[in-house]
Amino acid sequence: MSKPTETLDALGLLCPLPVLKARKRLKSMPAGAFLKVLADDPAAIIDVPHFCAESGHNLVSQEDADGHQVYVIQKSG
Repeated sequence: MSKPTETLDALGLLCPLPVLKARKRLKSMPAGAFLKVLADDPAAIIDVPHFCAESGHNLVSQEDADGHQVYVIQKSG
């Protein structure tokens, strides 16, 4: 896996803000780029994979770290 190109800190944000901010950030990134998203909203566990499936982006990884989740999304293209 390539190193994430950018990191989006969505800690403290509630649904749907982590996904909306990830969508906005991904729009400005080149195809194939990686975005690491940090989120602590419990709904993100459902929202982020759903967003990736709906938008065609690749959810590369999803893991727990120190009270939050870390998602790595590869932009489709």
